[in-house]
Amino acid sequence: MPDSPSGEAHLVLADGTVLSGVGFGHRGTAVGEVVFNTGMTGYQEVLTDPSYEGQLVTFTYPELGNTGVNADDQEADSPHARGVIARQLAPKFSNWRSQDSLQSWMDAHQLVGICGVDTRALVRHLRDCGAMNGVICSDGRSPAALLEELRTAPSMEGLNLASRVSTKESYRWTSACRVDFDQRLHNNPSRPFHVVAIDFGIKRAILDRLVAHGCEVTVLPVDSDLTTVRSHQPDGVFLSNGPGDPAAVTQGIALAKDLLQEQNLPLFGICLGHQILGLALGGSTFKLAYGHRGLNHPCGTTGQVEITSQNHGFALDANSLASDQIEVTHFNLNDRTVAAIAHREKPIFGVQYHPEASPGPHDADHHFSRFVALMTERRTVGG
Repeated sequence: MPDSPSGEAHLVLADGTVLSGVGFGHRGTAVGEVVFNTGMTGYQEVLTDPSYEGQLVTFTYPELGNTGVNADDQEADSPHARGVIARQLAPKFSNWRSQDSLQSWMDAHQLVGICGVDTRALVRHLRDCGAMNGVICSDGRSPAALLEELRTAPSMEGLNLASRVSTKESYRWTSACRVDFDQRLHNNPSRPFHVVAIDFGIKRAILDRLVAHGCEVTVLPVDSDLTTVRSHQPDGVFLSNGPGDPAAVTQGIALAKDLLQEQNLPLFGICLGHQILGLALGGSTFKLAYGHRGLNHPCGTTGQVEITSQNHGFALDANSLASDQIEVTHFNLNDRTVAAIAHREKPIFGVQYHPEASPGPHDADHHFSRFVALMTERRTVGG
């Protein structure tokens, strides 16, 4: 529990479930979709991942905060999750990279938390009933008043949150890595590949891995059009991760459709970008009951398995994809949902999971090499 608890707190779900605990972090109220993450580590990367915009994250690992926080593990300037739900908060933090406590960091960023909650029971409830809206409150309001507030909270279905988290201005990213102990591949070609990344909620670790694989990246806002992309003369285009309902990101889908018509232009999508790519190819998406959020999801096909990091609440419908044009190259082996696709004739592919592994295993890092190989082939053919 916190050393100086901010007092009693409540978690109220849209179905009327009330859980009581102790407030930590910022004292206040936070409303969002209640989801759970099964990772044993990486809480700072999770909380700053723009894909968690609008969500209250339940951590299934029973203790939070034991490694503190540091500036290098930020996926954005500030948290995008709206609230934190934990079983127990570590009374002290200890790690050679830590710079501050999770409690202080959350307070500074006005991120509301509740601990002392039976997270095992909560996760079982969400698995049975599905992810739903909820509210964390540590400022003394009654559960009845909180439930009334929840009635006006919007559903995640139909929400275009990418426009909320995307950059407003274009920028360049050339930093290869923020930590010197990362021993993964670093490729330094004499002529770097110029990648245009469409920002639906991009993570810094993805940008780092693109640069590590020999790319210079120009990041463009979510509402960019084909003319703007062309003006940068990219070797390839990357469609990023992000939050919300992919079907609601109409500008991104329209751009992806235009990009599909470009001659031999490599396209690579991750998470929301993968879903937008599938929608542009004529597919459809649906909302998962409680989503995939964790570091241990097996994905692949017969005889080929990658352990992957995932964070998404929607998925592509395999039956909606034209099999004569699109191959499903990976399935989530827990529930057989689409985990990766590739065009059968064009240099286009997408993965539902996070190959940059922040947080998570490194099994899927080869997808960045695959993207570079497609750009290399285009450059060779084009002279």
